[in-house]
Amino acid sequence: MSQTIVKKNHMDIPWHDFTDAEKDEPVSKASLKEKASVIGRVGMMFLSCGTGAWRVRSSMNTMSECMGLTCTADIGLMSINYTCFDGEACFSQSLCLTNTGVNNSKLTRLENFINDFVGRCDSLTCEQVHNELDDIEKIHGLYSPPVLGLAAALACGAFTFLLGGGLTEMICAFFGAGIGNYVRSKFTKHHLTLVLGIVASVSAACLSYAGLFELAKILFNIKMQHMRQATYVQCFLLYLVFRSSQAA
Repeated sequence: MSQTIVKKNHMDIPWHDFTDAEKDEPVSKASLKEKASVIGRVGMMFLSCGTGAWRVRSSMNTMSECMGLTCTADIGLMSINYTCFDGEACFSQSLCLTNTGVNNSKLTRLENFINDFVGRCDSLTCEQVHNELDDIEKIHGLYSPPVLGLAAALACGAFTFLLGGGLTEMICAFFGAGIGNYVRSKFTKHHLTLVLGIVASVSAACLSYAGLFELAKILFNIKMQHMRQATYVQCFLLYLVFRSSQAA
């Protein structure tokens, strides 16, 4: 039987095609298109790490100033629309991500790159800049989906205790949050869309919680007061998993 191959919906951007690899001139002397491509790529890499618009725009401004450009950017949760001016012409691009999540390792490397770029702008070529960004882009998160699921399970179980929940609610929250964050991590790892990951992880968390609670009610004859507490805890669990989908 023949297998159907599903093509990626989001095409990869060939960043190196924006530059001429044979040129030895520094990026500060490059064309407007080459400079703008570097600025846009750095902005998207910062955005992919889950950082806020202020830091994304600050990094783009720093690079623009080093290369003698003026940059204006409209930054969303997963997209950037920006324009670079050099006093004679302008270059605009619209860029978007498939998903986003915090990656502190990559974010630290990017911050170091921006700080070093200020002093190396006149010595690096565009090709060298993109090569360094290629290396940074390969950095993945430090923890696997099972570890992230366990961390979320422990955190949500502890939060349930602080909210006044009993042992039943803590156990249900532990498994609900763990399963939910595991699903979210798997979706992020496979670069599936952010909204789909949120819907799937929140649904998995709440259904796991509700299923475990119903099982406990049948096996251990849970009292009515626990049912009311379960409703509050489940709403809180929904919020926590939603927040972890945005920031983990």
